[in-house]
Amino acid sequence: MSDVAPATAMLCDVTVIGGGLAGKAAALHLARAGLKVVCIEPQHPDRPPLGESLDWSAPALLDAIGLSSDHLIAARIATWKRHVTLKMRDGCDAHYVPSTWLGGAPFYVNLATLHVERAQLDDEILDRVLNEGITFVRDRVVNVETDGRKICAVTTESGARFSSPWFIDASGIGASVVARKFSLPSLQYGPTKVAMWTYFKVPLEVEGTTLYMDPKPAEYLEWIWEIPVSPDSVSVGYVAPGTAVKAMLSRAKPDHGGSVDDIFRQQLAKFPRFEPLLQQGAVGAVNVTSFRCRVYSESAGPNWLMAGEAASLVDPMTSNGVTAALRHASEAAALILKFRKRGELPLRARKAYSCRILQTAKFFNQGIETILYEPLVRNRIGLATAGTVYTSPAWSMNVVYARLSPTGLFSTFFLGSMLGFFRVSAAVLRWYCGLRKVSVDKPELGMG
Repeated sequence: MSDVAPATAMLCDVTVIGGGLAGKAAALHLARAGLKVVCIEPQHPDRPPLGESLDWSAPALLDAIGLSSDHLIAARIATWKRHVTLKMRDGCDAHYVPSTWLGGAPFYVNLATLHVERAQLDDEILDRVLNEGITFVRDRVVNVETDGRKICAVTTESGARFSSPWFIDASGIGASVVARKFSLPSLQYGPTKVAMWTYFKVPLEVEGTTLYMDPKPAEYLEWIWEIPVSPDSVSVGYVAPGTAVKAMLSRAKPDHGGSVDDIFRQQLAKFPRFEPLLQQGAVGAVNVTSFRCRVYSESAGPNWLMAGEAASLVDPMTSNGVTAALRHASEAAALILKFRKRGELPLRARKAYSCRILQTAKFFNQGIETILYEPLVRNRIGLATAGTVYTSPAWSMNVVYARLSPTGLFSTFFLGSMLGFFRVSAAVLRWYCGLRKVSVDKPELGMG
């Protein structure tokens, strides 16, 4: 790991802004192809890494950077995720498992995916980054030098300047360095949400993610996750709209502090499963972060590409964040390698890359907002059915994406058409449920 002194100028083939999952994965792809890569990551990231429950497309993408599922399991960095269970406060539950036909021709999908201990996973990837000779700089990018729509160099807090023909922005949702520089427009989904989470020791390993919900008919959904990130520990988190958390804090007694820890414990206490965990106590402090799901309409320029949460943030309930980060990293690196000698990305390549990120984020975010978070559809068809209505196309689309491997305009258009069809279907379902609600709330008056 290297530190760059102030006022130093460094030349390389690719500068990667951000050393999170997307940044490190992109750097690995490029370095293994023989390019000189610098990866710049702040000494103290904005928040601990999230994304511990992976979807069924993630293992193949991890394997592409040298991390097989068997290795991660053996190293106790991961556990198997063979299903998702939804538990409701009234005792009802539902189980979601990928359909067996996905394991056969022509898809051959591994029907088991992983939970991961993110801090350990990130350290494992960092070791590979350093072993590949990638210059990993602990600093924060504070300025981007441009020539029109091209990036020439970036400057860090320490005064170091990095110049290269190509740039990847994987700076994360809190920074989105390139998007801010070029004032790129974005699409926002849902309200600002707050996530709070911690870790507990457990005696038995569970091979699945469990989501706990107690939705109120007229309110936006709040939920709790339980993810076994290692054979003897679970990650437990609570997600709610920022307005709901703010209201809970304001209702707390001033002398009680109105702490996030209190809110977290109160929410877990609603479910008997967490009583013994609360009694034994958490492994560490409660982490807190706020976020709002969004995607930029443009994710690539003449000599730059955005990846990971710098380009799009999908809702954590989708389990798609790690897949998106690794997929963006792979595609961004492939485009740089393909057009390296040309010196810039052709317009069609920029448009196709941006379109894939945009359409995928719209599909996941709009679908989960419409079908699960907002009460209209959820109330009409029931929470368990709503989960099935969402997960079936969501899992299928990830499989289609993996097998289609879209890179050109035609394959991107085909994928976008399929994603668009399901978005329209969700909108029609919402309209129908709204129509039915009106007919129930306002029945026709008889003449008798």
